[in-house]
Amino acid sequence: MQHLRVVSPSATTADVVDLLKSSPAATNVVVLPDCAVDPPGDVVMADIAREALHPILDRLTDMGLHREGSLAVEAVDTSLSQHATRAEDAAPGLSEDALVWHEVVDRTEAESRTSLGYLALMALATTIGMIGVLFDQPILVVGAMVVGPDFGPLAAISVALVGRRWRTAGRAVATLAAGFGAGFAASVVMALLLQAWGLADQATLLADRPQTSFIWAPDALSWVVGALAGAAGMISLTTGRSGVLVGVLISVTTVPAVGNAAVALAYGVGEETVGSLAQFAINVTMIVAGAVLCLVIQRTWWRFQGRSAAHRAMVTSDR
Repeated sequence: MQHLRVVSPSATTADVVDLLKSSPAATNVVVLPDCAVDPPGDVVMADIAREALHPILDRLTDMGLHREGSLAVEAVDTSLSQHATRAEDAAPGLSEDALVWHEVVDRTEAESRTSLGYLALMALATTIGMIGVLFDQPILVVGAMVVGPDFGPLAAISVALVGRRWRTAGRAVATLAAGFGAGFAASVVMALLLQAWGLADQATLLADRPQTSFIWAPDALSWVVGALAGAAGMISLTTGRSGVLVGVLISVTTVPAVGNAAVALAYGVGEETVGSLAQFAINVTMIVAGAVLCLVIQRTWWRFQGRSAAHRAMVTSDR
């Protein structure tokens, strides 16, 4: 269940209450007249099955309550109520699979912004990945993939494209570029330092590295894995299954590819620089493509589920 809190101008409170009372997936509706101070108005609260939350939020935003009042949603960890059980049974589908579009947009909106913490993590992750590829250490490569927060802006780009939020998409692209730019620069500096300290040089880069050579040698599987990872990452984001995201981060080759491109440039091995950047471009493109396709399918499915539920409710009321 999800707990919805609405701050509503008095003139629209009756419409809000009617909306919530008309939904079989809403229960525990509470009205507190004239309790809100800023913004002023009434407070309306209800518990709503997660599967039915999206259409209700759509109706509330159509009323302008996100501008004239306030809308807030939080998860209900435990609910001991037969009314809540009936509300969940009345909602279409399963709560674990529900797509709450407003929640996804809000979450990815934050990921589209460039923060110092994000830049620092990208610099550290790419540098770790560079060292892992340079010394053919797959454990370090996997660690770099997990540390790198690059899926955040990639997800923001995907959601923005589906929702046609072009400003957010542009900001997320800029954030992605800034993060990988920071990572590339940090990796070049570290590669030069390793050379100065006598720990690595061009010969190290040109040595046989069988466990990490795929990073600068993209093939057909790079396209396939990138798309699958994008779809899996989007499912993880929309359903709240954070554990899946770790596997997504490990399966793609973005951070290590940029790290290897940086060290190859620092040591003057142009072929590896080009190959690594190609691997990076393929992965980024296919991650976004897979995520967009997955999100379109999810939105289409839940729209169908919503229409089916509305039709069943209409048939039931006619009886």
